[in-house]
Amino acid sequence: MAGRVLELRVHGVSNTPPDELLGLLPEPGEPAPQPWLVAGDEVTGFYRHPAADPDEPVTVEAYSWGRLTSGARTARDVERALWTVLLPFTLANVALHARPEIPADPDRERWSGRAGVAGWLIRLFCLSLTGTLVLAATGVGVDLIGWQCVDRSCLRRVPGPWEFLAHGWWSEDAHALAVGLLVPLALIALVGLLSWRTYQYEAEMPVGPGVVPPVGVPMVNPLQDPTFWCGEGQLRRAAVLHLCTGTAVAAAVPLGAVLVMDPPAGPRAALAGLTVTLLVLPVAVAVVALGRPYLTRRGGRTPLGPYSALVVVSTLGGLAGTFALLLLPDGPAGIPLAELRPPRGCAAAPAAPGCRADHSLPGFDELIAGWGVGQLFLLVAIGTVARSGRRALVVPAGAALALVTVIAWWSDWLPGVPAAPERLALWMLVGPAIAVAGTGLLLPRATPADPPEAGHTGLAWGGRGPLLIAGLGWLLAVAYCTGAVYWVGNRLNPADRVAVVPPVPVTWAGLVFGGSLLVVIGTAVHAGVLFARLRRREYQRLSRPGRRLSAHDLRRCRDVSTFRALHRLVGEHAIPLVGWGGTALLVLAALGCVAALSGAHPHGMSDSGWSVLVDLAAAAGDRLLGWLPVVIATLGLLVYRNDTVRRSVGVLWDVGTFWPRAAHPFAPPSYAERAVPELQTRTAGLLALPEDDPRRVAGIILSGHSQGAVICAAVLLQLPARWRRRVRFFSYGCQLTRLYGRVFPAYFGPHRLPVLAEALTDRHGRAGWTNFWRETDPLGWPVPAAHRQVSVRDPEGLHPTGGEVVDPPIRSHGGYPDSPEFLVERDRVAAGLRGAVPSPREGVG
Repeated sequence: MAGRVLELRVHGVSNTPPDELLGLLPEPGEPAPQPWLVAGDEVTGFYRHPAADPDEPVTVEAYSWGRLTSGARTARDVERALWTVLLPFTLANVALHARPEIPADPDRERWSGRAGVAGWLIRLFCLSLTGTLVLAATGVGVDLIGWQCVDRSCLRRVPGPWEFLAHGWWSEDAHALAVGLLVPLALIALVGLLSWRTYQYEAEMPVGPGVVPPVGVPMVNPLQDPTFWCGEGQLRRAAVLHLCTGTAVAAAVPLGAVLVMDPPAGPRAALAGLTVTLLVLPVAVAVVALGRPYLTRRGGRTPLGPYSALVVVSTLGGLAGTFALLLLPDGPAGIPLAELRPPRGCAAAPAAPGCRADHSLPGFDELIAGWGVGQLFLLVAIGTVARSGRRALVVPAGAALALVTVIAWWSDWLPGVPAAPERLALWMLVGPAIAVAGTGLLLPRATPADPPEAGHTGLAWGGRGPLLIAGLGWLLAVAYCTGAVYWVGNRLNPADRVAVVPPVPVTWAGLVFGGSLLVVIGTAVHAGVLFARLRRREYQRLSRPGRRLSAHDLRRCRDVSTFRALHRLVGEHAIPLVGWGGTALLVLAALGCVAALSGAHPHGMSDSGWSVLVDLAAAAGDRLLGWLPVVIATLGLLVYRNDTVRRSVGVLWDVGTFWPRAAHPFAPPSYAERAVPELQTRTAGLLALPEDDPRRVAGIILSGHSQGAVICAAVLLQLPARWRRRVRFFSYGCQLTRLYGRVFPAYFGPHRLPVLAEALTDRHGRAGWTNFWRETDPLGWPVPAAHRQVSVRDPEGLHPTGGEVVDPPIRSHGGYPDSPEFLVERDRVAAGLRGAVPSPREGVG
């Protein structure tokens, strides 16, 4: 018993079932044996062979974590598919972990440093994404339903008892806006409830004897932080700030519109001033708190902190004041607000005066366009700081300050300054400012490029990874929100007979989305051309002159060359392709933001024949945007139901949900928040068993496939040194260098990943990390930091041998434990572990 070694296998994104991980094959005429659950539960469990021989030198155990994220055909598949709608929040959260520089010790991160400024900007951007979602819901509830929908024929198209808004007291003054405000508030409450239900992920803590690393040990990798996977307290505090800020933004839209249309006087002015102050306070506290250790440090403590109660009380007070002002009659200083709303009877007489005019909520179009421009400046600032350091922030910050100054001049807010020319439009000022800010992205890198021998082939996107990842999340969020607003507006205004007009930026978003589809198609075509070129080169290399191959072998060479080409396409060209495509999308979005500030519809920009084509493209783009959330949710459901979709799209999903929610509290929960502590507890618990315990093992081989290798790496960096001496690491089919090492250099870069190899080297100099890879595996590449690199032959031959009649399979990304190279290496490592059991005098501390 004392010499037994345990191989603990951790599957990847394909969610290989436990019986396949254990190699359970049915006997002829017999049902397949079921694996034995030895620890955990049906969600995350540890399984063994039901008839495992206790005298076997190596016992195989499988850890199944797939039900935490996907792959499990359970009743919660539909609920999990809806998580994909929150993909923009996921990408924004991932951007925080893509910063090129992150201190290994979180206590050493300062707000004034490069990592601190970049982290603060990313968290501000995440806060703005919450505001984007709230603005979309406010546009639906306050603008489209509460303000523009005045007839019963319009209101009856909205699900629910909304027809009372068309008559009586509720149709007077701004009363209908108070009812419409309930729509964004309901959405905020729903998002908060969903977030609260997932806190148990972050509440998972490793337990057991000697599981937590000792305090005071210097850290050289952020994944060594004992609180990295325990962020319940941080998540609760961030959720309060996001919920209160979203509430303040939702209340500010109808409040600001009413105050502009009907300036208050007397007691109303006092109430309005107090309400505005109460709504500004939580936003100001959130902006400051997002850069302070109070929120940015993770830990298992759950108290919300001293400012949370102040933020909540201030938000509720501002919300109460908003409802009071909306429900009061019109003030004496203004005109009746009902005269500014669309006329009644447009459904019956669409040609009546005023029915074709735009009567949307005053100022809402400008607010949406300005919000997008502000987010664009934030993204440029994030990319500039991440690439060139905090001093480079002068460029986008200076451009933003100059833009604010010229807008004040254009708006005649600067006394003593000559007025701006009448022909000068706002979009003419914003365009050059964005172009000047974008020059900051071209500044030199703050640190030199990675050495070629590191095996990571350079930093992804030249250090602009946070910008690109967060930018893609922003584009997706804008697409979701504008599509929803357009869909509701189109439902309320069928056949263009009712005076319900979606905001102008929504129309421009449809045109930008149409152009974005062309960019995506062009990128896919370029990838296809690259793939065909690589496949031809690989086929020429396999069938080179001098090799006497039959027609059968040549056909097999074509099959093998396909997988080898895919291997090179993903490993060498995927990141550049995403970079060029993402850059083109962000440029289109910038042009769309500038155009939205013009206040004109796309079809009104020209009287030529092109205007018809542009109008059709914008309308088609808007309709496609309306279906985008449904398409994404359906794709998310297929990820859990279809293995082919699971192995392609699911890879990106599991990479995103691997990281803890340290930036956006409303992102889908991180499965690693539970998987890493459980593996850590299981490993340390087995190694800590006494000598006479029959479950005792001499050592453990952590065997991680694909994403499972990343999980195992996180576990090993969390284990205390006393247990790592009896642990070895097998990684296969993993992307620790070509993907994680380039996109997340602060954790797996060439200067951080060798820490894992050093941690697996014992006091006697014995190495503990073996990496397996194949030339046919699109995700499996060599890892230079590993002690041993084992190239697994695939396929084993071009034609059947030994009496077999079926060609040897091309295993590509799977089947590593069945390969001869794996079995030989496992026997060698297991023999070393059995001979490295500490003697009673050596100690394990």
